Amino acid sequence: MSFAGAIKIGAGQALALLPGFSRSGATLVAGLAHGLDYASSARFSFLLATPIITAAGVLEIPKLAHQGSGAPQWGLLLACGAVSGLCAYASTWFLMRYFKKTEIESLRPFGFYCLLVGLVGLLVKLV
Repeated sequence: MSFAGAIKIGAGQALALLPGFSRSGATLVAGLAHGLDYASSARFSFLLATPIITAAGVLEIPKLAHQGSGAPQWGLLLACGAVSGLCAYASTWFLMRYFKKTEIESLRPFGFYCLLVGLVGLLVKLV
């Protein structure tokens, strides 16, 4: 993959700013549009998520630690982070296996869901 292709796929993440639009869905479709297979597109999409998730954690952990009264409950925060990490790993593992066996038509329901939720979110926001 070229550097320009990687930048274009990464820019696809900006579509996730629209209500109901999936960040990983946008990067998966962008990867497929640039000639990647499902597994490679999914792997690249998950790799793109790593800096975003890390940055969100860096920004949110201090806020979480200082909520409520009393001293921060670091043990609880670490346990929640570990469970979250394990769930993320398990879902990534499942999806990578799924994409290795899946044809493009099987992603259409997910695309329709994204469009429907995006439109509903937009209508709710406008009303």
